[in-house]
Amino acid sequence: MRGVIESHPTNDVGTTVDREIAESIRSISGITIDANPAAVLVCLFEEGGEARVILTVRSSRLRSHQGEVAFPGGRLDAGESVDEGARREAHEEIRLDPASVEIIGQLAAMPTVSSNTMMTPVVAVLAGRPTLFAEPDEVARIFDVALSELLEEGVFVEEWWSVPGRPVLGGSPGSEFPVWFFHSGGEIIWGATARVLVELLCLTLGLPGSFSW
Repeated sequence: MRGVIESHPTNDVGTTVDREIAESIRSISGITIDANPAAVLVCLFEEGGEARVILTVRSSRLRSHQGEVAFPGGRLDAGESVDEGARREAHEEIRLDPASVEIIGQLAAMPTVSSNTMMTPVVAVLAGRPTLFAEPDEVARIFDVALSELLEEGVFVEEWWSVPGRPVLGGSPGSEFPVWFFHSGGEIIWGATARVLVELLCLTLGLPGSFSW
């Protein structure tokens, strides 16, 4: 996946740019944080011979990441495992039947700044396309995309950002770091969601990559 852009993104991404810079720096630098555990469900199903992944657009009523593309998920309840939390949150947000969800693994946990969480992506499969309903207080829209679409020319963009005086790779001030975007489903997918999709695609295609966020 190629397409390096040296400039920062435009305001199309909105006011979350500064927050995402901070999130990327903390993720890539390996800074440890005292964060709340959270989980998201990366749910796959097959249709027309292609694997598809379920995504949501977050409601404008939420306290953080309003209007951004995300996987269904949220903070864990006390004593709850990441698998249990991912299933529960998907049921609460998009009415996905927990009994229909077959969990097959987890991806690398990563920090998110504005919600102060350590998020674990839980990968699951469904037997077919589910019937879903958006909980309006949390989800503005539900959509799905084929993994193959994410690999089409012009869909994926990698931008290299740098923030003078802020440590990133190797603790070197001013170092550049990659920020990833997918233009798909009529949305701009970036931030933690894009990082999860990159790891998912790399694992699916057997591509090399380091995902210790």
